[in-house]
Amino acid sequence: MQIIKESGWIYYLGNDINFDNEKVGKWMYFFNNGDFAAQICKDVIERGVVSESKHTDADEGVACFYLNYDDIAAQKRIITYFLENALIKKTKAGRFYNISFKLDNQTLSGEYGDKYNAQIKLSQFIDLDTGEWLDY
Repeated sequence: MQIIKESGWIYYLGNDINFDNEKVGKWMYFFNNGDFAAQICKDVIERGVVSESKHTDADEGVACFYLNYDDIAAQKRIITYFLENALIKKTKAGRFYNISFKLDNQTLSGEYGDKYNAQIKLSQFIDLDTGEWLDY
């Protein structure tokens, strides 16, 4: 694993990075503990869950976990990791929040906040009430 610190980010790179610029995106985890973010970013690379992750170089910020949107096996690995490590918050009713997968093209074109329209959401993969995988 290679670790690179650059421009306020810490990148964790595995050996097999093969992204399609039109398909690559990320699941995000917003944190308030930089040490924990570093731990999970490193862990997903060491376990082969994804081949690239990064987090902001601060005590609070965002961690990103990269994959091609159509790599269903990688989608299952990272979502399973999120579920097993309680990285997806739940509503007061106990339902998982319907977090979004963001394409890098959306980030590069400045889609943030109200301008951002998620094309891929967690509900396409799991039942938000039970956390069980959907058939597709």
